[in-house]
Amino acid sequence: MNSSFTKILRIILALGLIVYGSNKFFGFLPIPALPDGASEFMSSLDATGYVLPILGVLEIFIGLLLLLNKWVPFALILLAPISVNIILFHLFLDLPGIIVALVITILNIVLIYKYWKTYKPLFQ
Repeated sequence: MNSSFTKILRIILALGLIVYGSNKFFGFLPIPALPDGASEFMSSLDATGYVLPILGVLEIFIGLLLLLNKWVPFALILLAPISVNIILFHLFLDLPGIIVALVITILNIVLIYKYWKTYKPLFQ
């Protein structure tokens, strides 16, 4: 679990989550033009006033847990439904932007696989 490969993947995922989570509050990354459906969906999430800030806090929290190597299996499980939703958003509403979503999801899957011994008792 603590191989160099796993550490590198964990740190890359952590930094990505911290950057994208922070961007939800500070807006330092330019937001690419989205297709109409994706734009409407994101506008509706923003209009709730809570979904995107909560998502940003969760992404930063998960990223910090991964970066600090604390509760990593817990952080990866917390990230799983977020990863699925990011992939589904891009599959159905913004296919050209799916690359980053795939990277996040693949890193999450690989790390869950690396920590699988921790999850085994959940399935007994």
